[in-house]
Amino acid sequence: MEQVALEAATHDVSLWSLFMQAGIIVKLVMVGLIGASIWTWAIVIDKYINFTKARKQFDQFEQVFWSGQSLEELYRTLGERQNNGLAAIFVAAMREWKKSFERGARSPIGLQMRIDRAMDVTMAREGESYAARLGSLATIGSAGPFIGLFGTVVGIMTSFQAIAGSKSTNLAVVAPGIAEALLATAIGLVAAIPAVIAYNKFMSEAGKLHSRMEGFADEFSAILSRQIDEKLQPRQAAQ
Repeated sequence: MEQVALEAATHDVSLWSLFMQAGIIVKLVMVGLIGASIWTWAIVIDKYINFTKARKQFDQFEQVFWSGQSLEELYRTLGERQNNGLAAIFVAAMREWKKSFERGARSPIGLQMRIDRAMDVTMAREGESYAARLGSLATIGSAGPFIGLFGTVVGIMTSFQAIAGSKSTNLAVVAPGIAEALLATAIGLVAAIPAVIAYNKFMSEAGKLHSRMEGFADEFSAILSRQIDEKLQPRQAAQ
């Protein structure tokens, strides 16, 4: 019993010691998972800031848009800026509106289709920007535990080889190698769990923003449709 305790005392089971005592493959797995965890938190912080900013921009634009300000005046204000979200959709639709009338648009249906297409393209581009890098979170969340398990399997195989070489099954001999191997799985879970939670959260946020863009595009399309009728019907009647 005293011999077992003495052997156990000779093994340092701190996390750093377990990492340093692990084999090269297990170390590479651990380093990769630590890097993935850092990348996950970098994405989380970036997305939290971006989504917070996007919601604020949406609210500000809707407040200005529904304040009664003329569309032409609002377009002149926003036309030269780098716009995002609802403002980008509005500018894209107004730009197509003005170009079409400058070129003598005659078909209400064709003009409406071009405006809707311009808004759809802008909305798709904005949606892609909101979902950017979320795929990395999904990959880390799904693959992290399996990569950690791979490190654990390799570590356990190495430990069993060492046990066979020493011809000893004392707990003091077995435990450090098993602990080194399990550390890889633990790091994999540490990387994967926040990634899965963040992915679900930010995908939900991206979906909400996309729904707001779709709602605004439909409402603005209806407004422009009425104005198209007002502008083109007298012209067609005169012809």
